Amino acid sequence: MIGRLSGELIEKQPPALLLEVGGVGYELEAPMSTFYSLPEPGEAVVLHTHLVVRDDAHLLYGFASREERHLFRALIRISGVGPKLALTILSGISAAEFTRSVQEGDAGRLVRLPGIGKKTAQRLVMEMRDRLDDPCSGVAAPGLVVQQPRSGTTHRDVRQDACSALQALGYRTQEAERLVGSVDCEGLTSEEIIRNALRNALK
Repeated sequence: MIGRLSGELIEKQPPALLLEVGGVGYELEAPMSTFYSLPEPGEAVVLHTHLVVRDDAHLLYGFASREERHLFRALIRISGVGPKLALTILSGISAAEFTRSVQEGDAGRLVRLPGIGKKTAQRLVMEMRDRLDDPCSGVAAPGLVVQQPRSGTTHRDVRQDACSALQALGYRTQEAERLVGSVDCEGLTSEEIIRNALRNALK
């Protein structure tokens, strides 16, 4: 099991990133909560990881904190919740908000996330209430590292990047475009647009 990687961030395009460690490039997927705290490509980064082994692939997932990984692992133990849906949950709602929703039995808030119907939301609330020992207790939500748009990146580019990322997280094309359109994108990076769009999705 690969539990932790420390190396140089080479590329990041939500939800995928490439991390070079000792001359080896590791492809990972990560929730948006982790992307918000990533540095610029070329800088050092440490990620807590979880490896999923399937018959057709080995998939590596990266997280900014142990608490995020703990919640991810708890989620994928729920029937009907795979790694992709777990990433969607962690991207669309903070660990603290998710735990609060579970503790308060607020399945309606979870239904607003893509890929989660009423039955899945109710199952999450019921089963996670028993399994979660509040993994984010005393832990602040990951902070946003404010980044300037990449040199040569246009306003249209960052909007397209944001739409593509939202689609990868489970939103349909039309819904992703609507959410990005609800954000004043001027001067924002794609990560900031995604963060604001996901906040609007839960309103």
